[in-house]
Amino acid sequence: MKKTEKKKELYFEKVYDNIRNKGYHITAVLEEDDVTPFAYSTGIFENFKIPELFISGLGPNLSGEIIRNYAEKYKFSEISLNEKIDDLIENFPVCFIKVKIENLSEYVLTSIKFYENREYTYLQLIFPDLKGRFPNESGYDYDQTIVGEFLF
Repeated sequence: MKKTEKKKELYFEKVYDNIRNKGYHITAVLEEDDVTPFAYSTGIFENFKIPELFISGLGPNLSGEIIRNYAEKYKFSEISLNEKIDDLIENFPVCFIKVKIENLSEYVLTSIKFYENREYTYLQLIFPDLKGRFPNESGYDYDQTIVGEFLF
């Protein structure tokens, strides 16, 4: 077995263990030249019956905290879309928007492999810039790739 194949196998063992033990796995991709950092969940849809969550533009620790809060707060319940939510994370309000899976095909590779041909959905978490402005507000300035339809 090639080294890269073995690494993939070990990675997916960890993914499946996390999904089995915690209910989900968090994948984080760090910032690089021309790549905005992003993170996403895998397993939340299957285990908690709410959409998976995709976050662009935040570091891995903050994204992980948000995904954990999201899973705990919303599991087995309704989620408001296109509305400011003030109680998901302490530092700033957020908003959830719908995302088409095909818009995430370059990002959520772990979920694509995990779910294979099974149905699943995603939301994207949208957050304000450092001055509290959301992407639809004048002067918004933050590197956040928006892959869903922002109707806020």
